[in-house]
Amino acid sequence: MSEDQKLVLYIEDNYHNRRIVQKVLEAKGYDIRLAEDGTVGWDMVQELKPPLLLLDISIPGLDGMEVVSRIKDNDNLKDIWVIALTASAMRGDKERFLSSGCDDYLSKPIRVAELLSKVDQFFAKVVPEIKTSQT
Repeated sequence: MSEDQKLVLYIEDNYHNRRIVQKVLEAKGYDIRLAEDGTVGWDMVQELKPPLLLLDISIPGLDGMEVVSRIKDNDNLKDIWVIALTASAMRGDKERFLSSGCDDYLSKPIRVAELLSKVDQFFAKVVPEIKTSQT
């Protein structure tokens, strides 16, 4: 089993959020790549084609909604699973993100157990032969 199948790309402009998610996921054996804005993130999506993308919605450059729209409109990228990680937690935000193409949603501040659960569930479902941190 190649390690690139445990690849996660996280597009986030907040340094502290990037570091927390990076440390947590690396400790559980995930290969995490980071981008601090939507323009760099979009380039990395096209290059890496990660199976899982953690995506802040309010980012400089291309915003998260534009990134997810480009992913879902591209036949080579549309199968990338996108989890929105955002401080936007108003009524209707989750539904708005899901209807715009995100596959799942987590509100900030990030809760480590919830993040790990979502990432593990994704890899267990999509790439079941990968041993997740819960097993």
